[in-house]
Amino acid sequence: MSDLKNKRIITVATTGAWPKKENNPNVPLQPDEIAEEIYQCWKIGASVAHIHVRDEEGNDSMKVETFKKVIDTLRGDHPDCDIILNLTAAGGIANSEEARMAPFKTLKPEMASFDCGTMNWMHMGIFNNNPPFLEKMGLAMQEAGVKPEIEVFDPGMIHDAGYYVKKGILKAPLHFQFCMGCAGGIGATVEDLVFMKSTLERVAPGSTWSAFGVGKGAMEVMYAAIAAGGHIRVGMEDNVMYKKGVLAESNMQLIARARRVIEEYGYEVATPAEAREILSLT
Repeated sequence: MSDLKNKRIITVATTGAWPKKENNPNVPLQPDEIAEEIYQCWKIGASVAHIHVRDEEGNDSMKVETFKKVIDTLRGDHPDCDIILNLTAAGGIANSEEARMAPFKTLKPEMASFDCGTMNWMHMGIFNNNPPFLEKMGLAMQEAGVKPEIEVFDPGMIHDAGYYVKKGILKAPLHFQFCMGCAGGIGATVEDLVFMKSTLERVAPGSTWSAFGVGKGAMEVMYAAIAAGGHIRVGMEDNVMYKKGVLAESNMQLIARARRVIEEYGYEVATPAEAREILSLT
């Protein structure tokens, strides 16, 4: 791994569950849009694609056929694209447990999200990740050969992940995504990220981690994560703005900026092959 210590993984989150064309007309919502945007981001430097899909009206969906269409379009139109596929196992906050697991159980991507705790979500409702469901989902991911991307919205969820390792629900080495700045979870500041990182190092040493901040904390978290040895996630799932008062033109614009920041720090952007080694997918 020593030859990879200078590498930083960029994950692109193109779509998410909530932003619509009225929030930013450039958000990709339909399968062909999502697939093409993933490909263009891969060409710039994204090595992981975190995928959400929508229904015909643009609302969040966990329909397996729609995920399959994104994947088939991406692989069919661009067979050279070796980006790592990471399917959401959440969608929006109202999906059933079976619907949330169906895409990764059926399509068996290399990764899928594992949201490691219940929380109040954005002052709107409850994001339910109860213990029996997490145990069921962790074992289902093991059976499907899918590596969990452990999404954590506060330090308590890191401790939960440590507990599930002891129970055999999760298997080390773990990979965490620090989701920062969502109302109901931890903030998106340097101080918050340092605390998350120190908690992770105590609870799950040897894990890899990535981070993103939503809204005004996006750039602060990106800079801090790169400097602190982590990886980063960017995309219009997390921010539809490029900067204050300016809508993002595309996910590619956000990836290009992330690449510039990584390289300005003196690091290198990981290729998908390198990301697979870093994340223990090989």
